[in-house]
Amino acid sequence: MKALKIVAGRVSVLDRDDVDTDQIIPKQFLKRIERTGFGQFLFFDWAREPGWELAQNPILVAGRNFGCGSSREHAAWALQDYGFEAIIAPSFADIFRSNCTKIGILPVVLDEAQCRAVAQAGEAEVDLDGQVVRWPGGAARFEIDPDVKHRLIHGLDDIALTLSHEDAIAAYERDRERRGPVTTAL
Repeated sequence: MKALKIVAGRVSVLDRDDVDTDQIIPKQFLKRIERTGFGQFLFFDWAREPGWELAQNPILVAGRNFGCGSSREHAAWALQDYGFEAIIAPSFADIFRSNCTKIGILPVVLDEAQCRAVAQAGEAEVDLDGQVVRWPGGAARFEIDPDVKHRLIHGLDDIALTLSHEDAIAAYERDRERRGPVTTAL
């Protein structure tokens, strides 16, 4: 997972509330075992509607309750594969938010008026270290769990986080006495 400190650039807008993971990546595309290649199927059913357009930008602004529905990781994978590095919305489903942070996508909660302002500006900078979103004509602070922030800034997925304790794990294994099963007298 790459380190994430600042995401800056153009903004794509999905002005819909309650977008669930089935809409983000439909079930028929979940048969793959890789984490890549899902971006081409992002919002597959909506992409077939006349007038649909969702530019591939680093930032997505969405409506409230984004990522609700099932807990499929594929939704976050599809968004990342499409090119999104940060998603700004008034609220996120908890499991979806966690799935995003585990692969390096930054979910940012701003109120609805701030989301509209970012969407209208068409560009923004999301500064994870400073916990602020800046756009032409405005700025807003956001909250993030300190452990999640640390993991994103340092590019630590679950495996990398475990491996950061490799010396302690090796010392434990080296010092651990191996005797076999413990038996007790009755």
